[in-house]
Amino acid sequence: MIFVQSFDNKTLILNLNPNTTTFETLKLQIERDLGIPLSLQRIFLNPRRLIGDESTLIAELGVRSNSALTLHLPLFGGMQAPVPPKPRLEFLNTKPPPNYVAGLGRGATGFTTRSDIGPARAAPDLPDRSATTVGGAAAPGGIGRGRGKGGAEEEEEDDGDEKGYDENQKFDEFEGNDVGLFASAEYDEDDKEADAVWEAIDKRMDSRRKDRREARLKQEIEKYRASNPKITEQFADLKRKLCTLSAQEWDSIPEIGDYSLRNKKRRFESFVPVPDTLLEKARQEQEHVTALDPRSRAAGGTETPWAQTPVTDLTAVGEGRGTVLSLKLDRLSDSVSGLTVVDPKGYLTDLKSMKITSDAEISDIKKARLLLKSVTQTNPKHPPGWIAAARLEEVAGKIQAARQLIHKGCEECPKNEDVWLEACRLASPDEAKAVISKGVKAIPNSVKLWMQAAKLEHDDVNKSRVLRKGLELIPDSVRLWKAVVELANEEDARLLLQRAVECCPLHVELWLALARLETYDNAKKVLNKAREKLSKEPAIWITAAKLEEANGNTAMVGKIIERGIRALQREGLEIDREVWMKEAEAAERAGSVATCQAIVRNTIGIGVEEEDRKRTWVADAEECKKRGSIETARAIYAHALTVFLTKKSIWLKAAQLEKSHGTRESLDALLRKAVTYRPQAEVLWLMGAKEKWLAGDVPAARAILQEAYAAIPNSEEIWLAAFKLEFENHEPERARMLLAKARERGGTERVWMKSAIVERELGNTGEERRLLGEGLKLFPSFFKLWLMLGQLEERLGDFEKAKEAYDSGLKHCPSCISLWLSLSHLEEKMSGLSKARAVLTMARKKNPQNPELWLAAVRAESRHGNKKEADILMAKALQECPTSGILWAASIEMVPRPQRKTKSLDALKKCDHDPHVIAAVAKLFWLDRKVDKARTWLNRAVTLAPDIGDFWALYYKFELQHGSEENQKEVLRRCVAAEPKHGEKWQVISKAVENSHLPSEAILKKAVVAIGKEESVAESIKG
Repeated sequence: MIFVQSFDNKTLILNLNPNTTTFETLKLQIERDLGIPLSLQRIFLNPRRLIGDESTLIAELGVRSNSALTLHLPLFGGMQAPVPPKPRLEFLNTKPPPNYVAGLGRGATGFTTRSDIGPARAAPDLPDRSATTVGGAAAPGGIGRGRGKGGAEEEEEDDGDEKGYDENQKFDEFEGNDVGLFASAEYDEDDKEADAVWEAIDKRMDSRRKDRREARLKQEIEKYRASNPKITEQFADLKRKLCTLSAQEWDSIPEIGDYSLRNKKRRFESFVPVPDTLLEKARQEQEHVTALDPRSRAAGGTETPWAQTPVTDLTAVGEGRGTVLSLKLDRLSDSVSGLTVVDPKGYLTDLKSMKITSDAEISDIKKARLLLKSVTQTNPKHPPGWIAAARLEEVAGKIQAARQLIHKGCEECPKNEDVWLEACRLASPDEAKAVISKGVKAIPNSVKLWMQAAKLEHDDVNKSRVLRKGLELIPDSVRLWKAVVELANEEDARLLLQRAVECCPLHVELWLALARLETYDNAKKVLNKAREKLSKEPAIWITAAKLEEANGNTAMVGKIIERGIRALQREGLEIDREVWMKEAEAAERAGSVATCQAIVRNTIGIGVEEEDRKRTWVADAEECKKRGSIETARAIYAHALTVFLTKKSIWLKAAQLEKSHGTRESLDALLRKAVTYRPQAEVLWLMGAKEKWLAGDVPAARAILQEAYAAIPNSEEIWLAAFKLEFENHEPERARMLLAKARERGGTERVWMKSAIVERELGNTGEERRLLGEGLKLFPSFFKLWLMLGQLEERLGDFEKAKEAYDSGLKHCPSCISLWLSLSHLEEKMSGLSKARAVLTMARKKNPQNPELWLAAVRAESRHGNKKEADILMAKALQECPTSGILWAASIEMVPRPQRKTKSLDALKKCDHDPHVIAAVAKLFWLDRKVDKARTWLNRAVTLAPDIGDFWALYYKFELQHGSEENQKEVLRRCVAAEPKHGEKWQVISKAVENSHLPSEAILKKAVVAIGKEESVAESIKG
């Protein structure tokens, strides 16, 4: 068999034998089947053409059985006749009938256009495309719609026929104007490939212009939206302002009414007379009858005549009331092969919250009863169905039916403990024991049933007897062992726990409980046995350490913890640092401080990189201190100090911990140890001296400062601390000597300032002026010396010298705000407001954006009654310093009282966490008698700025007026602990000569008095 593939892709099957068939026989067979002459046949086998004599066997040419041959035909030139184009619509190519007028048949009136008249030059008539021959020659055309047919027209028509296409043919969407030229050509694969190439080129060019086109389109859209905004965009700014509306303002917005036209139309109202039957019925309903009906009297007054009772369709009422439950149950139930499936847990939950209050719920219970009956009948071995049915009857008030149902459920499901527990709950107290007895007989290994049986007993002896009976059947129940141990006395509990650890050797709580009840020696044996049974349990090692600590063997605590950690690591247990730190805190709470310290010492460094140790340990100590675990934090710091002996920051944090939570002795010991390792740390020496001074031991403080001076001989801080110690303890001569030595050894400007302060305290104005003069020669840029010199001259009444001192100070310190303010106050005293205003204006030019200068200018105008000018200055100040808290606080107090709330909201938006603004808001709450809010905001102010004494004075005054005695003491205590140094009113009082040695408590009370006087003066001015 041979296969021959022809030129039209058809396969010819020839039943020939290649070994007996000649080449000529093959060609003849192909000629008979396909009709192709022998001379035109070109036969190929794969890419090779078969060429041979007519008598050659095709097997010799390589043809085998089932070979596939290919037949080709030679092309000797010429072309196929062009295919005439298929007309789109046949009637367009047909010749119209004579005297045809378009639309005349439907009554249209004809009209003439330029196309009907034609161009100035006569156009050729359209050829008759239907008469076109296959070769392209056209027959003579018909008569056109021109003026006539002349010779020129015939020549042009002949030319058109020779071209083979119509020049006046319509434009084609695909081929364009060349449709006539290529009308007879075929659309082959080459054309398709060319179109694909050109399409790819178009896409490439389009992608190159894509970015520019999209940008231009986006710009046009934005331009369009800018010129035609949406309604929502037009009112966007107004919508944003809605967030500022309060709830009262929002509720006061009137509701929009319905102004549509249909509601404005007057509706026609018709009135008809009321029928007599309706009036009579109303009269009967409202009247009160005191006599009995004759028919009722005939029955003795005990029966109601049927005609007076309205007849109601009870069936319809029941169906209506049961609709809701029916829908709910339909959701719950589903028919699966004839069985009804219900979610028993969800239904039991619903039953617990069900209360019968109406007839409708009775109908619901009936439907539920029917459904649960179907559940128990179709699947009687399903315990939740019986429990649900019993609880339904319990809710319905039929307790006896519930007991019968649950009894039947116990018979059907005897191995389910929930059914027995439900039966015990529903049974009467006398029958409950019998029911639970049957249950434990049916399920002897149920811990729940034995626990329930013990609960039914009233005295501890019977409860213990029941639990021991259960332990005989379930000896490995930890729950039963715990319950029976709780009921026993100490001796019996110890014996029971000995048996319990034999039955449950893998439960650590039993071992630990037994160890607590045993003596010291026996407890160690118990813990050793527990360690053998539970080698991976850390609690055993911790309990052993606590045991040693409780018996006074603190030396063994650290060894036990260290040995335990190594043993646990050998067992492959990962030591979790966080877990062990929690165990340390638990040990501290239990009173085992040595165990806590040992745990911290052995586990604090596990899993911490060497470079992170300091940061991690300090953070752990701070967290423990926040949680109240002081001993744990102390142990962490102690271990950290063994590693970082020379780190001053750790010594300081440990000292702060001892100062807050330790004793004076422990703090002193820590500081002694700290200065041993860090003798160059001034702060540690000063802290130790101060603690001694606060404790009242002035000689010890002096000794510490002497040691500090020996360690750091040129430390100015130690000199000044020694001066303060002597000065505060009323030893001015010793203080003067110390400062003289400090000045001789080249003291800084602070030494000269302190020296001048001592002379001011002693009243030696001449010596004070001399020291200030010498100090200014050495340190002309130290503004405090200029300030003290000016204040000295003011106290003596020599304002001109004071002005010269301030002017000289401003030449050397033009950015010192205190000097500018002092000069402005002096000018106001000497020359009035105009000169002070000029000084403050000059100060603002040299120190722009300074809120203190702006505030001084505003207050100066206010003091002289220029309220309008003060308001203008405040507005300018807030523009230049929009985040200044002192300016916002002053502006709140300046505005009228109704506007203060709005002003305070603006201030909080600009500077939410500024203590001055918060204190101003607290004053508003105070004035509005909102005591709790005022207390909260004042507490927030002193928390944010504990160094400003004015806030403490305001807070203390508030508590004196509205608080209890405890609150007053608490504020006083916190103020003394904070030791405030700043504040406008606080500094004026504390720096006065007569108040130099007063404690913070006395200064606070004087500040409260000063605030009260200032408020009374302000009220009198307003009045």
